Amino acid sequence: MKLLPWEFTNFKTLSDRYHWHLSQAGLSLKEHNLLIRTGDRAPKCPFPPIAIYLDHVRSAYNVGSILRTTEALRIGQVHFSEKTPFIDNEKVHRTAIGADSLVPCFRNATLASLPRPIIALDTSDEAIPLSDFLFPETFTLILGNEEYGICQDSLAQADYLLEIPMLGAKNSLNVACAFAIAAAEIRRQLHHRERKVGASPHTPD
Repeated sequence: MKLLPWEFTNFKTLSDRYHWHLSQAGLSLKEHNLLIRTGDRAPKCPFPPIAIYLDHVRSAYNVGSILRTTEALRIGQVHFSEKTPFIDNEKVHRTAIGADSLVPCFRNATLASLPRPIIALDTSDEAIPLSDFLFPETFTLILGNEEYGICQDSLAQADYLLEIPMLGAKNSLNVACAFAIAAAEIRRQLHHRERKVGASPHTPD
């Protein structure tokens, strides 16, 4: 690669050269196949008592991405519906890049067994904008199928319906991207609550 020995080459230079060679060879690899990865570190906080329910999420890559976000932001436990690829799926494992072994994961979960209130993240004219909602300390967040969203049985059990306001022509987001936006807001509220030592927890009206 016409570089100095690896111990004298910074990671960015090595990564850029690696991808230059891939482009010259006409190859394109997914992000989880990158040569260089940042090192892991000790987590800064435990997982809160929040359940993320994957309601027939079909793509193993989306599941792996959701696990990475859940672990990175320390959002909660992930509960898999019957038809959602579990962490023993090779594509889930590769995309999660180790998060599947860190996040508490539960197979073949049912909504009835999970904590209330149940909050569904979906697009609807009746939904509350994500930024207007105050998350309680304990709840279940439902993420739906990539094609048809959250199934009607799950929606019927939901106490609240949230959406990410859309300003563009497209009226939906990839489920893993939508979860990342919601997870960031949940973590922001958790952080704000943790800083208010001794304050009473806020719950939805």
